[in-house]
Amino acid sequence: METLKLNVLERTEAGKDLTKLRESGFIPAVQYGHKKETINLSVKEIDFKKVFKAAGESTLVELVLGDKKGVNVLVHDVQVDPLSGRFTHIDFYQVNMNEEIETDVALDFIGEAAAVKALGGVLVRNLDEVKVKCLPKDLPHSFMIDLAQLVDFDSQIKVSDIKLPAGVEMLETLEAIVATVMRPRTDAEMSSLQEKVEMDVTKVEGVVKETPDAPAEGDAKKDVKKEEKKDKK
Repeated sequence: METLKLNVLERTEAGKDLTKLRESGFIPAVQYGHKKETINLSVKEIDFKKVFKAAGESTLVELVLGDKKGVNVLVHDVQVDPLSGRFTHIDFYQVNMNEEIETDVALDFIGEAAAVKALGGVLVRNLDEVKVKCLPKDLPHSFMIDLAQLVDFDSQIKVSDIKLPAGVEMLETLEAIVATVMRPRTDAEMSSLQEKVEMDVTKVEGVVKETPDAPAEGDAKKDVKKEEKKDKK
């Protein structure tokens, strides 16, 4: 795969000035790493979108700052504005090519499960990524998961079924289920789910059910006082 390059600028903006930076089409970012100095950066939003679409968070990107030698990083964290959907901040983690790293690799689901298409089941995906350990050069972009393996309701795809390239160690539990197909609900099950559950409040501790003929507590006290006055007369 061709090395992905991303040009960045060193920034001095902070605090309220970051709003102006974003409005000008740049994203504030930081570059850091093990025993590495943290550097404040900015990157053109349009350039980052192109690279991030191809790299995600599990492919090395070469950051180029001015005329300095490029450094290899992973996109470690991306903050997104929930309303506009625009990137608001990026963390770039600088890796040492001679040291193993632990990171998450995305799972790409391909194909179609026969248990869904032919049997009407419901696909259940329990994992979207898995954690691995390897040298940066051996880091896979993603793992392909072929759903065609799910031929019936007893079929399961486990972590142990993922084929690892040389030099990559799986850190997830091997017996963890990646995907399976659940049986469709029967008409009886659907009906039972729609039934309303009525609860008798009198069975709840601390709740007293009043009868129509029983006077309220306040009225009962008034009646007692009236009777006491009659007796005094």
